[in-house]
Formats: sequence, C-alpha cells, structure tokens
Amino acid sequence: MGETAMAELPLQGLGVSKGVRIGEAFVYKPFRFDESAERSTDDPNSELNRLQTAKASCVEELNGLIERAAETLGEEKAGILKGQVGFLNDPAFYPPMEKLIRDGRWNAETAVHRTVKQVAGIFEGMANAYMQERAADVRDVGNRLLRHLSGNNGSRLEDIDKPVIIVADDLSPSDTVQLDKRFVLGFVTRVGGKTSHTAILANSLGIAAVLGLGNSVDRIGHGDRLILDGSTGTCILYPEPATVNRYERQQRQEEEENRALQQYAGKPAVTKDGFRIEVAANIGTPEEAQGLPGKGAEGVGLYRTEFLYMSRSEMPDENTQYEAYKAAVLAMEGRPVVIRTLDIGGDKELPYLSLPHELNPFLGYRAVRLCLDRKDLFVTQLRAIIRASAHGPVHIMFPMISGMGEWREAKALYEEVRAQLVSEGAAAGEGTQVGIMIEIPSAALLADRFAREADFFSIGTNDLVQYTVAVDRMNEKVSYLYDYFHPAVLRLIKNVIDASVKHGKWTGMCGSMAGDPAAAPLLIGFGLHEWSMSPSAIPSIKQKVAGLDKSACEALVERVLDMDTPEEVRQALDAFAANA
Repeated sequence: MGETAMAELPLQGLGVSKGVRIGEAFVYKPFRFDESAERSTDDPNSELNRLQTAKASCVEELNGLIERAAETLGEEKAGILKGQVGFLNDPAFYPPMEKLIRDGRWNAETAVHRTVKQVAGIFEGMANAYMQERAADVRDVGNRLLRHLSGNNGSRLEDIDKPVIIVADDLSPSDTVQLDKRFVLGFVTRVGGKTSHTAILANSLGIAAVLGLGNSVDRIGHGDRLILDGSTGTCILYPEPATVNRYERQQRQEEEENRALQQYAGKPAVTKDGFRIEVAANIGTPEEAQGLPGKGAEGVGLYRTEFLYMSRSEMPDENTQYEAYKAAVLAMEGRPVVIRTLDIGGDKELPYLSLPHELNPFLGYRAVRLCLDRKDLFVTQLRAIIRASAHGPVHIMFPMISGMGEWREAKALYEEVRAQLVSEGAAAGEGTQVGIMIEIPSAALLADRFAREADFFSIGTNDLVQYTVAVDRMNEKVSYLYDYFHPAVLRLIKNVIDASVKHGKWTGMCGSMAGDPAAAPLLIGFGLHEWSMSPSAIPSIKQKVAGLDKSACEALVERVLDMDTPEEVRQALDAFAANA
C-alpha cells in the first residue's frame, strides 16, 4: 500500500501497556496446513522435484536461523534448530516421503503430511520421555516443508531483524518465546484483554501494546507505518506528518517523565506515616532477573517457570531447570525469589505434553492439578527448585489451589522430595517457605484454614477476578466486566490478608493490580505486605506509595467495602487522589 495515497485512519482498541511507539507494522500470520491439499498425482517426478526444492529451502533457512539464534537466543535454541536439519537428512524421515510419491503416486504435500504424522506417532509411543518429546521437532520441521511447498512463506516471528510493531490475531506463549525482543516496539492484536498472555508479556518487558482491535486489524498491511498509544488504546494507520510530530513530542515527554521516576527506583517504598512495603518483580526467565536489584526490585515475587518449558521442544530435565533457577537466584544477590511451580493449561500449552483438548481449559486440567496427576514432572521440578535454594533464599508456591486436600498433597510431596535430596547428600537451602497462590474464590474463602499451614499467600488477581465474576479474561466482548475494583474481589482480598495477619503469615500480590498506581491506596489500606509487578512499574509504584498515608488509606478502605459497584469504587479512588 502506498502510504502517501492513504488517508490517516485512527483505530481503537484496548490499551494494556502504556507507551507511544511509531514504526513499521509486521503482520504475523502463522502458516497452517490445509488437509484438503492432500491429493494424488500423475507426475511423480515433478512432485519429487518440488519436495527436493522445499527440502533445500528448509536447510538454507534453518542454517541462517541457527547462525542468528546462536548470537541472539543462545546455543540451546540453536541446538534445537540443528536437530531439525538432522531430521531432514534422516533416512527414516525423508526417504519415506519420496517413496510415497514414487510408489503411492501422492503429491508432495500428502507425502510430507502422512510421513510426519506417522513418525511423530512413533516417537509419542516410545517409553522414553526424551524420545516422546522428539515428536514436536518432527511436526515443526514438517510444517517448514509444507510451508515451502505451499509457496506461502507467510510471516514468521523468527524473521524479524529490525524494530517493528507486531500485528497479529493473537500471540500465544509459544509464539512469544521465539521473539528477539530487541526488535519489538509494540504489539497490536485482534483479540485479547488486560490480563491476556500478550498483555502480561508487554507489561513485563515495558513494550507498548493495544489489544482487542477486532476486525480493524485487517486494515493494517505488512510494512505500513503505524502509531500506537498503549495508554489510550489508539492506533493510527497512515499517520500524517503533523500527527507523527505530535506523537514524537509525546514520546519525548514520556522519556522525560520516566527519567524523573527513576529517582524512586532505588528508594524503599514507605508511606508518609512509615508503613513499609516490599516491592518485588515478576519474571519469566533467568535473564529477566539480571540487573533487577539495580532497578529497585527487593526480590522476585513471581517466577513463572512455565516459560522455561514453553521455550523448548522437549521437557526440560532436572539439571536444565536447576541451572535456570540457580541463575535467577544468584542474579538477585541474596534477595528472595518466589518460584511458582508449573502453571500449564488455560492459555498456555506444551505441544510435546499432548494435553487433552478441553472445552473450558481455564477450569480444567491445569497447574497443580496436572502436576499432582503427573508426579514425574512435578518431582523433577521440585528437585531442581530445592537444589537451587542452596544458592540463596527461595520460596515455593503452588498455583490453582482450590482446597486443603490439594495443598496438603502438594506440600507432602515437597517434603518427601526434600528429604530424598538430603539423603542423597545434595545441598538445599534452609528457611525455604512454601505457600500457595490465591486465585480461586474457594481458596480465598478458606484463607483462615490455609493460613494455619501455609507459610505465605500470593494473590493472583488476574485469575481471581476471572473466577469471582465469571468472566473470560481473554474475551474482549465481556472485558468491561473484568475489574479488580469489583466489591466482591476487594472483599476476598481483604479476607486473605486479614487471615494471614491473624496467623502471623504474610501476603503478597503478583497480579496486575499490584502494579497499578490507582490501586495503591486500597492495597496499603488492606495492609498488603509484598507487591510484585512488572519491573517497569516499580518506580511509579514507589512514587505513589511515598505520597500516601496509611491511616487515610485504611479509612478509605472502610468506605469502599460498603460500596456496591466498581464504578463507585473508582470514583472514590479518584476523589481520594485529588485530595491526597
């Protein structure tokens, strides 16, 4: 499209991660094979030539990716790609495709699709877990071949080599682990809400994002110039020079404000009347822990371990996990690291785990439910975490706990694994605390019971809101109902914190509410002990806390808990801020 011939076009979505960005659109449309492309052929030689050409293109593509991956993503991911080249040269993989074409007179697409399906099935049926996990590699290299055969190379995230704004229908966790984040200016998606995976990723990396653009996203073409404002949810396609100038001034103003905020990063978070808050950071990889102490993080309040699993084509073994957790612990230089055990399911899938399809995965086989069923996975992770605790203070929390039975079973397994490691002579840290995430209303209502046994709570507001008000947080059609200022949610939060205080325990919060300055007066009034958030939010939260008085916040909480609607709560917060 020629930008000069197109009129400026504003598009409205949902702003989920603040910031103004101006750049070129990279429209991401992942390739999907259509099984209707399977058919016979009258010209096997032509199909054999097509297959050979596709294979050569794949090898060339993979070699280029291997070179780039070794420089930017590490040797581990480069090794995965080298494995795919190996499959293409494997006599048990490529020659059967040629045989199907030559003897079965099938076209190249059919030969690839059927061979991949058969070989992947063989791997999945093996007893050895490592060999089972090779099925994902087989499917990946098969998709590469099919993509080249189709002539539709589409757009691939791995091709990004310059700063762009990524435009997509949605971005799954498995998509985003491929990203070289140096080149990501912002995200724009058709679907998604304030607590979707893409929103969480954008906030954690300080990347501007506008989600839930709906069908308007189809107006954006690959390479089009685009402005996005993550604060207002506005995207501007084909911006005129005057508009670009206006947003460039806004960018400079944001940069000045961010520089001014940095003076708070290294200071403790203390209210005017002396109430001290621990401010921690949420991370997904050990690399994200690097430099956090210098950014004002007093610990890691949430280490999302599932990203270690999603960044691989196979299940990470104990030593791989141990090295990752150890790296994060060492990076925090003696500050506590709260590690959440595997939270897979819902919007986070592992292709090599072959989880069953579910109509409602957020209410299904996920997180601690999966781990207690697949104790082999759980024990491996617990061993790695406990070993990492020898290098610094580590706390462990179990996600998606709904009742005392789950908690006790998970805690007993932890104790068993720890005892086994000690008997083996392995080093393990002392003082490790074991707690639970509060993200299901049943757990929030039983907080007084859990507080007698668990060492701490961490409130996951993203799921707690979803389950309390029965709203799919991924559905933009009902996103207006998703609100952590809902009085029912606030009452649950207060109940949890009060229960922990009563039993001499502490409560943290690792959901998006903890990083929202507008929520700070309520969280102070509730007496929340630890606030964990995206690293980019730390300075603004510390600035907000420094201007508040705990006694005034407690009086605000008393009034708010008697309100009926989220709108009333927000009005009360606005009035409080105006008079603070």
